Amino acid sequence: MNRTAGRLLRSALHRRRREFLRLAGWTLVRTVPVLLSGWVVARAVDHGFLAGRVGEGFAWLGLLAGATLVGALGTRQVALCLAAVVEPLRDELVAFVANGTLYRSARLGGPADTAGVARLTEHVEIVRESYGAVIMFVQTFVITAASVLLGLAGLDPALLLLVLPPMLVGLALFLTALRAMARRQRAVVLADERLAESAGTLTGGLRDVTACGAEERVAAQVGARVDAAASASRALARLTALRTTALGVGGWVPLLLILAATPWLVRSGVTAGAILGAVVYLSQGLQPALQEFVRGLGGSGLWLVVSLGRIAEAAELPPVPASAPVPTAPVSPNGAGVELRGVTFGYAGSAEPVIRDLDLLLRPGEHLAVVGPSGAGKSTLAALTAGLLGPQAGQVRIGGVPVRTLHTREPELLARYRVLIPQEAYVFAGTVRENVTYLAPEATAAEVDTAVRAVGAGPLVERLGGCDAPLDLQELSAGERQLVALARAFLPPTRLVLLDEATCHLDPAAEAVAEEAFARRPGTLIVFAHRISSARRADRVLVLDGNRARLGTHEELLADSALYRDLVGHWESTGLPHLSQPARLPDDPDRIDPVPRTHLADHRRQVVADRAHRE
Repeated sequence: MNRTAGRLLRSALHRRRREFLRLAGWTLVRTVPVLLSGWVVARAVDHGFLAGRVGEGFAWLGLLAGATLVGALGTRQVALCLAAVVEPLRDELVAFVANGTLYRSARLGGPADTAGVARLTEHVEIVRESYGAVIMFVQTFVITAASVLLGLAGLDPALLLLVLPPMLVGLALFLTALRAMARRQRAVVLADERLAESAGTLTGGLRDVTACGAEERVAAQVGARVDAAASASRALARLTALRTTALGVGGWVPLLLILAATPWLVRSGVTAGAILGAVVYLSQGLQPALQEFVRGLGGSGLWLVVSLGRIAEAAELPPVPASAPVPTAPVSPNGAGVELRGVTFGYAGSAEPVIRDLDLLLRPGEHLAVVGPSGAGKSTLAALTAGLLGPQAGQVRIGGVPVRTLHTREPELLARYRVLIPQEAYVFAGTVRENVTYLAPEATAAEVDTAVRAVGAGPLVERLGGCDAPLDLQELSAGERQLVALARAFLPPTRLVLLDEATCHLDPAAEAVAEEAFARRPGTLIVFAHRISSARRADRVLVLDGNRARLGTHEELLADSALYRDLVGHWESTGLPHLSQPARLPDDPDRIDPVPRTHLADHRRQVVADRAHRE
């Protein structure tokens, strides 16, 4: 398993320690029948049936039946707890695969490798199933083995001398062979992938093969792949024979030793009930648990290691370029300042850069508005600042740390420092509270209410029936979706907020309420605006015009930038209200509607024509 795969597993284990502890607790409840089985059988035999008290013997067995019911309850809860551990890992792996593959495609300037994503998501499903199985096998075996050894010690310590040594030898034999089995399992997977690739290529090119008379050559090549796959499978099968050996040594040898040593045990004072209880412990507890453990790790465990390794190899994000060295020690942004130095980005190597040699420095707590005509690069700049895109040249820093470093090495840390809200707000099926607390699941009811009202979503939430009301996605307007997304972004104490036309479906009054709420929060705010009114509220304004940019205050740009004056003039000529007075939400929620944006593009074309005429 490579380092990335190991990091993914360690991260999953670390973040869900509480869920693992809960799962372990219910697994312990599940093994209560195993813990009591041998001891209860010994009491039933020695103090009941052999002592002539049949009723007492059946009473002990009734206690075991009751313990079985407790174990059944534990089994049900284990299944529920297991889902809480496994499903989040699956979601993280799907995001890892999609982000890594699509980013690599964008980086290389080629089309998205959707076929690669499909292959890797198949591995994700294998990892999901294998991960859950391995967790169950390992936890069940550890707790069952501990219960059996504790029960044997309670019956008679001499029984441990016959059980513990062979069990440890069998486990050591199996674990020693496990690494070699993993290598051969990987060879099987790679051979199968190469065979599938050859078969797919052959199927698509049969006509060309026949036309060129290359049947024998192609048959030999594909046949070699078939032979390689078969050879890898045989090598794995030969090595898996060690599983049977380990199972025999660890599970059956202790039982044979106890049966063979029965005369000596009786002479040493061990009762018949204790010997029978030891047999029950081994046959009903240790043997099944060891069998599941060996077969599980030898099957699902190998698939987990190999598939997770393949995911990490194929989907891992490319390393950060030499211009942005990756530190060897964990780093944390110092504040919420944003710095862009010589940033250039284009969507293809031969295309004109959307952004060229952009320098920008924002102090912590500053409020910036980014304006420009459609296609000027506002959303591209938002993605670069958020770390979703990597610049072709230059560097983007948040709090003094390269954002791509955080994106590739510390994505969770980056998520705590910045939040990007796009134009198309994401709202999922669930309650209002579940949507709003998605980025801050530990938030209190008071904090949720504060966030909702701060961004102006209070009337909407009240109309829907409160924070615990379910959202009907079909009945939410685009503006209402944006209000939910804004409340979600407002709730966590993120130091950098990027609003990429995140209020475009709100009317000007509602937009002002939301933007001013974010401006009052500690941290830096960047608004990629679709209305000049957003620029009036900002400390400074960045005007994008093709791959050129101008930075200044609203008043400075009115004096120095012809494009900015044109944009302001267009805004004022539309007749929409000028927000000089404190804004408030409309009484009618239906007024939260999109504002037509086609006029700005038309105006931009007119500006370009006027410039050409003047030149």
